[in-house]
Amino acid sequence: MENYFNVNLEFNKDKIDEAIQRAIEKGMPAYVCSVDGNSLVSANKNPTHLEALNGALINLCDSAWTPVFVNLIHGTKYKNYTGADLFLEYIKQKRYRQFFLGSTEEILSGLKTELSKIDSAIAEMQFRTLPFKKVDEFDYPQIAQMINEDNPDIVWVSLGAPKQEQFMARLKPFLNRGVLFGFGAIFNFNSGYSNQRRAPLWMIRLKMEWLFRTFQEPPRMGKRYWNVIISFPGLIVQEIKNK
Repeated sequence: MENYFNVNLEFNKDKIDEAIQRAIEKGMPAYVCSVDGNSLVSANKNPTHLEALNGALINLCDSAWTPVFVNLIHGTKYKNYTGADLFLEYIKQKRYRQFFLGSTEEILSGLKTELSKIDSAIAEMQFRTLPFKKVDEFDYPQIAQMINEDNPDIVWVSLGAPKQEQFMARLKPFLNRGVLFGFGAIFNFNSGYSNQRRAPLWMIRLKMEWLFRTFQEPPRMGKRYWNVIISFPGLIVQEIKNK
């Protein structure tokens, strides 16, 4: 991984997949983060979030615009690789025992139904909610025991950034094995229950997925993306200085 905007990022899909599969094969506990613009801004304001991101096995770039700025500053030719795309790719592989952690009972029920249409084995896998708590209030040994008893290869975590990154960093030491993935809204996108959907392909190609999500959740996502818009110029200036 290379460090951009103070966060370690990997843009090469093959290297991302190799790192994940190596960790699974070796049975080593690890976690993977999906870093969008909001995460970059948050990490540069919150040292605990930054530490969690940079302690990950690998961070993929979920932002469509971050590669644009990195390419302009450093002369690279990177593209993003979203958590939503990786999630479906690994579901469709039908290779791994998986554990789904977080969100609500309704979302998890819908997710189980929809994913079982892709891989029937998922119907027998674990889907567990978590109590609504601050990140330092979870009983990590107890949560790890629940996961260790199931012995999954992959644990999908949906708590939202920056909570899920810090959660995974704290949970990892208690796990026997398994790669944690903190990918936020993917449970909603694939549950068939939530009104949250991914943007149409044409909007994704035009790097306008952020606008689609703003229309879906104006108060929450509007505030988030406005914070990114006003904060990112400072990160760009800092990155140019650090070049």
